[in-house]
Amino acid sequence: MVSLYASREKIQPRSVQGLFANWRWVMVWITQLVFYGLPWLEWNARQAVLFDLEARRFYIFGLVLYPQDFIYLTGLLVICAFALFLFTAVAGRLWCGFACPQTVYTEIFLWIEKKVEGDRSARLRLDQSALSASKLGKRSLKHALWIAFSLWTGFTFVGYFTPIRELGALSVAAALGPWQLFWIFFYGFATYGNAGFLREQVCKYMCPYARFQSAMFDRDTMIVTYDTRRGEPRGPRSKKADPKALGLGSCVDCTLCVQVCPTGIDIRNGLQSDCIGCAACIDVCDDVMDKVGYPRGLIRFSTENGLDNGWTTRQMLRRALRPRVLIYTAILGAITLAVGLSLYMRTPLKVDVIRDRGALARMVEQGRIENVFRLQIMNATESPQRYAIGVSGLPGIALDSSAEVEVLSTEVRAVAVRVQIPPDAASPGSHPIHFDIRAIGDESIHVSEKAAFLVPR
Repeated sequence: MVSLYASREKIQPRSVQGLFANWRWVMVWITQLVFYGLPWLEWNARQAVLFDLEARRFYIFGLVLYPQDFIYLTGLLVICAFALFLFTAVAGRLWCGFACPQTVYTEIFLWIEKKVEGDRSARLRLDQSALSASKLGKRSLKHALWIAFSLWTGFTFVGYFTPIRELGALSVAAALGPWQLFWIFFYGFATYGNAGFLREQVCKYMCPYARFQSAMFDRDTMIVTYDTRRGEPRGPRSKKADPKALGLGSCVDCTLCVQVCPTGIDIRNGLQSDCIGCAACIDVCDDVMDKVGYPRGLIRFSTENGLDNGWTTRQMLRRALRPRVLIYTAILGAITLAVGLSLYMRTPLKVDVIRDRGALARMVEQGRIENVFRLQIMNATESPQRYAIGVSGLPGIALDSSAEVEVLSTEVRAVAVRVQIPPDAASPGSHPIHFDIRAIGDESIHVSEKAAFLVPR
């Protein structure tokens, strides 16, 4: 029998120093400072960023959103999608290599592993050695640090949905609710498993981005490339040897580009879907070129057209403004502008008009016709507001209830209003009317909602 299953070979990437490695760590620091720091920021005596699912309110600094504002989340997702398309078309998988959570957390876990178990060669020897007290101690310490970091990550994640200071007090008192406990451990377990064990398998088999990236690449996309014409034929040689006399290219076949790759590919075999564009191979290859006295750039960011035609960086950048990129840019700019203007012009007041089904229409004193409505008034500001309620649309129409209502900050309040018209103001049937709600003292906060007034036969 021929088995079609190949077991995974564990990858122990070598540490690398260089320009792109430094940029990767810059992105690690930026993303983690944002993720772990945002829940602790305060704004108007509350958490600056909080998605309060129980109260159905979402606080983003000075912005308060309700479930009715779901359209903004849709707009944000569309913006992120087109931004991903644009950056991929221009410069390949920059997101994967420098800012993706899988890359960031794998980098952090690898740093912990290196500090505990040593560099790549030491880790390989430890993997092959028999179980001993030293090996058990190092592995136990490594996993303890991984678990502690993962649980802190899960705690921070839940802190975006439950006020993090309150969550901390509940954790210290061992009084966490079942859902809070579940999500802390679930998110922590996902971080521990993905960054500690699955690593490159998430990028290669679980992430759909690697599968459809080829549809966004073209011959003018900046990608990590190996200069075959300069590097081949590859082979080892001494520093003093003349590669031309030996019939060799610039590649010394040190395989360091493979050893530093987090997904274990050989970039010399050409562009592959497993390449995440982290540029670790560029850093290590440039270091080798410096040591043997060859020019840098054997492995570099380039385009297929640039590599084939020997273009300079400026010539390749000119090709960046091609139709696909311009279309993505135009769509992204239009959607971003539309969402931004919508948020800027958004009225921090929402009103829903609901008819009282228990009393559709009735006759009251002096033969007047009355309909009862319920107004759900949502104050999306962080200060109490008084609103004046008005109604229009039919002759002599008026409210028989209080024309003012006070709504506390970020509160949703239901108000029953009775609307009356004279007996001869309208013929039997349904007639359109408008409820006008204005904030007293701030005329810019104004909402008009349609409704239907029923006149019985």
